[in-house]
Amino acid sequence: MKTMPTNDLTRRVIGCAIEVHRHLGPGLLEAVYESCLCEELASAGLPFVRQLSLPVVYKGKTLEHHFQMDVIVDEALVLEIKAVHQVHPIHEAPLLTYLKLSGSPLGLLMNFNAAQMKDGIRRVIGPNAPWPTSG
Repeated sequence: MKTMPTNDLTRRVIGCAIEVHRHLGPGLLEAVYESCLCEELASAGLPFVRQLSLPVVYKGKTLEHHFQMDVIVDEALVLEIKAVHQVHPIHEAPLLTYLKLSGSPLGLLMNFNAAQMKDGIRRVIGPNAPWPTSG
């Protein structure tokens, strides 16, 4: 079972994203931000896996297709990296799918094209989260 991401883990990952944004600013490709964010995560000593393949299972059968998660930190926190003008619900949909299929409880949608990084981060609680999501 995946460990529950702590506020400390989330805060450290967000700090890494802010550091990347502070150095690069908005306007680059997602792949550039992902690479730089992984460098920051490594420098911070945070365990992560980049471009993790997530199989598609349909009615108990694993299909040849798969999903590609951008980054998963500490086997629990899924990061979806974006560099778009404006985040729409369609950008959140893949992250929700990754959370559901991986069993991870929490994800961060990170849009590096925001003027300030703090405005480009959305916390997304997965359907498998061990804590209440309402109230």
